[in-house]
Amino acid sequence: MAEILHISPLAPEGFPDIGVIDGVRFSSAAAGVKYKGRTDVMLAQLSAGSTIAGVFTSSATRSAPVLDCQEKLGLISDEGAAIIVNSGNSNAFTGKIGTDAMKAVVNGVADKLSLSPERVFSASTGVIGEPLPADRIINKLDDLVRDLSENGIEDAARAIMTTDTYAKGAVAEVQIGAKTVKIAGIAKGSGMIAPDMATMLVYLFTDAQVPQEDLQTLLSEVNKYTFNAITVDSDTSTSDTVLLAATGGSKVVVTKDTTEFKAGLHSVMRDLAHQVVRDGEGASKFVEIEVIGAQNERDAKTHAFAIANSPLVKTALAGSDPNWGRIVMAIGKSGALADRDRIKIWFGDILVATDGFVAPSYTENDGATYMQKAELRIRVDIGLGSGCFTAWTCDLTHQYVSINADYRS
Repeated sequence: MAEILHISPLAPEGFPDIGVIDGVRFSSAAAGVKYKGRTDVMLAQLSAGSTIAGVFTSSATRSAPVLDCQEKLGLISDEGAAIIVNSGNSNAFTGKIGTDAMKAVVNGVADKLSLSPERVFSASTGVIGEPLPADRIINKLDDLVRDLSENGIEDAARAIMTTDTYAKGAVAEVQIGAKTVKIAGIAKGSGMIAPDMATMLVYLFTDAQVPQEDLQTLLSEVNKYTFNAITVDSDTSTSDTVLLAATGGSKVVVTKDTTEFKAGLHSVMRDLAHQVVRDGEGASKFVEIEVIGAQNERDAKTHAFAIANSPLVKTALAGSDPNWGRIVMAIGKSGALADRDRIKIWFGDILVATDGFVAPSYTENDGATYMQKAELRIRVDIGLGSGCFTAWTCDLTHQYVSINADYRS
């Protein structure tokens, strides 16, 4: 993997002060899964009665840990639970060897924490097609259990990084009646980022008490407009996993209809989704693509991602080139309904094109000046209906090529 020389210029100022989430403890260790001296395994222990929801990659070649997590989600138990994650190796496309390695790690954690294996959720991220050295992780389980701490979430976030240049975390506190509920999360993701779902690992925790079915409904709905609304390079991973755990530590009961909680969950998930894009491999610009006026939401999303995933659009953004013709191209190729003479395009508040031609008020100098910004907004009105969707992406730079040309070295 190419050495990470600097933190992304789009990174937040630092890891947030998340504090304690009642009912969950964290630990991390350097197991040497791929690199020596690098923290690469994290463990989270959840209190008895915790409920867990998840969304996963739609890849047809998804990894053994993803398949295992999917099978376990619907199982209801009063037991505690655990999440074990390694970086450096995705344990994907490894056949029976990969399944056996995953089970060995899961069973090892279950034994150390006196849990049923069905209550241990695992994930792996890194290179595809290489056997996972499960013994290296298992040899660290005693240390991981010993070091479990309510204050270990930042170190856990660092342990799951691959080409990420910074650890990603977010937190929100929500007032529900007279009580406060906490929602927090960590994420990894930098490359191979595209929906369904966006390619990453994300772990979300709340001290609310939420029935499993309601928790799943909340996560699935919010995911549509957060992690399923981002792209770095249009490539969907074999390992995407988002898990949401509700420990019940606050004793505050939440359902799928608790609007305050849903808003707080959206805030945390959107923050983490944006951080993944801001850490896109080689990224120098964070870009919002808002499409309105489409025939329906599906078409709006199709247009938005046609723009966001276009290498020609993304390289123009990298060069601060206001080449709005490439946006016209992306809309035209998307496959969703569009009418050339109804389309309007804005760069920020600058009207660029309208009525099938460049806007009379637009100047190339205005466009070029706007494109120098590190945070950009491209807005498109298709002019056919009320469908809308917002996607987020980044530019495509020489550094992206350098990182991925050397990824396995």
